[in-house]
Amino acid sequence: MTTFPKHLLEGYRAFATQRLPAEQNRYRELSVKGQSPETMVIGCCDSRVSPEVIFDAGPGELFVVRNIANLVPTYQPDENAHGVSAALEFAVTVLKVKHIVVLGHAQCGGIRAFVDKIEPLTPGDFIGKWMQMFIKPGEVVEQRAHETMAQFVERIEKAAVFRSLENLMTFPFVRKAVESGQMQTHGAYFGVAEGSLFVLDKVAKEFKNARAVA
Repeated sequence: MTTFPKHLLEGYRAFATQRLPAEQNRYRELSVKGQSPETMVIGCCDSRVSPEVIFDAGPGELFVVRNIANLVPTYQPDENAHGVSAALEFAVTVLKVKHIVVLGHAQCGGIRAFVDKIEPLTPGDFIGKWMQMFIKPGEVVEQRAHETMAQFVERIEKAAVFRSLENLMTFPFVRKAVESGQMQTHGAYFGVAEGSLFVLDKVAKEFKNARAVA
């Protein structure tokens, strides 16, 4: 017989005795009325980057989908299963979210593996195929002459946010919602060590410290 992780049981018990009493009514309301979050967050699986924690969100406030390197694929309505696309379709067409945030972060393992071209990042494995979505056919991603490795990795981590925002607009239902003014897309970047958040200024095409954003 397997043993359920003790630290998870202890965590639940702390939740049940400390946080749950304060939010019990909210949970009951959500169970009856269902969820109606205004924001979808597309984040990375990295255990250090929890959208609910970063944005101090309560139950029912965020619709979150997480994957390796917070990537959004292009619109591909074929016979294959598409988890991110399915979540996106549900968020936009059913929940009718008003905002989609692509949340990138520092020290992203998926991006670093992509940059380093290390095993097991090969064309035949799951991670390799997944990360190849990040690159357009014929596109070459290389370190620039003046860049340190740290600068190169950070540039690619942020580029993944730009590419995901670009790919979002290949979905007809996303484009329609954005162009009609019913929804907005946003980019953000989280610095793990400092706990800092940077928000994408689409006009300037740069990330600005969230503490300075109105």
